[in-house]
Amino acid sequence: MSDRAPHPVDRLLPTEEAQDLVALVRDISRREIAPKAAEEEDAGHFPRELFRLLSTSGLLGLPYDTALGGGGQPYEVYLQVLEELAAARLTVGLGVSVHTLACHALAGYGGKGQQTGLLPAMLGGGLLGAYCLSEPASGSDAASLSTKAVRDGDHWVLTGTKAWITHGGIADFYTVLARTGGDGARGITAFLVPGDAPGLNAAPPEKKMGMKGSPTAQLHFDGVRVADDRRVGEEGQGFTIALSALDSGRLGIAACAVGVAQAALDEAVTYATGRRQFGRPVADFQGLRFLLADMATRIEAGRALYLAAARLRDAGRPFSPQAAMAKLFCTDMAMRVTIDAVQVLGGYGYTADFPAERYLREAKVLQIVEGTNQIQRMVIARHLAGPETR
Repeated sequence: MSDRAPHPVDRLLPTEEAQDLVALVRDISRREIAPKAAEEEDAGHFPRELFRLLSTSGLLGLPYDTALGGGGQPYEVYLQVLEELAAARLTVGLGVSVHTLACHALAGYGGKGQQTGLLPAMLGGGLLGAYCLSEPASGSDAASLSTKAVRDGDHWVLTGTKAWITHGGIADFYTVLARTGGDGARGITAFLVPGDAPGLNAAPPEKKMGMKGSPTAQLHFDGVRVADDRRVGEEGQGFTIALSALDSGRLGIAACAVGVAQAALDEAVTYATGRRQFGRPVADFQGLRFLLADMATRIEAGRALYLAAARLRDAGRPFSPQAAMAKLFCTDMAMRVTIDAVQVLGGYGYTADFPAERYLREAKVLQIVEGTNQIQRMVIARHLAGPETR
């Protein structure tokens, strides 16, 4: 085995508190996450108890206000925590990102009473959230969703089906986008639905090529009654809320992608410096050294891109195109790096005895979730050249 194991990522963090936070995350990752990752992913086991630990450790509400139970951290710190968690196990990093996304609507658009009454438990009370926008017939075209919410006195009655829901069937609460008005984006409203609401049922989890430990399922709303005080924002404001959440969520996916790529590079370096062929480490061969150098360079570029977008967000400046660029570049980069990591390991990279093949399978989904990379290109192009003509 090589004595040149990769060092932890050298991070430029803004405060001593942030440095302590990353140190805590690395400790939890080393002790609680990484040792069980391969076995639990293979078994399709979701680490629910681990998420309770993350909650009590203050890691499920990092970018939200401390007065509401959050961590009060800037996005540039939160995203680097996500990266560390995803490097240890993507199911965990992506799960934290999805939970943060599910809290976004209430934190950004809820009334004061809603926020003080509900957010502390969502952010630090051991609860787990999910985000419900996609449907079987409306994925990329989210404005065409058909799940309906009909007012009945001081309640709303939700009927329809949501698809591709991370934490579907196990979440304690769901942020749900439903149609309350006419066709198109202006007829959509956001609701916060309890996970145990009568009439809410989950289909069996999807059988996926990767992230088998993270349940992804359809949710069926069969006359689910939701009190009006669980409506988030104004009627018809839901699509604006959804787009706002997705801009931030895309940065979470970018950070997770960099984490997976970093884990793949670390595995490749460890293998290449320890494996000997022709009497010397395979890392001595120029072709392989150049491959490792390209992998490392792509990762550094991706990390710099998502951090630049995060700093715009932290400064209160527009960051939507930069979020799309970060999601696009980082997830395409993770796909390239994980493919190269398998190549470095050769035949061993194609076996489940090493984690490289799992990283490759996991990287693929990051090009799809929270807006496919084709959608990211559309978003970027619209900022450059304006809307498409019809």
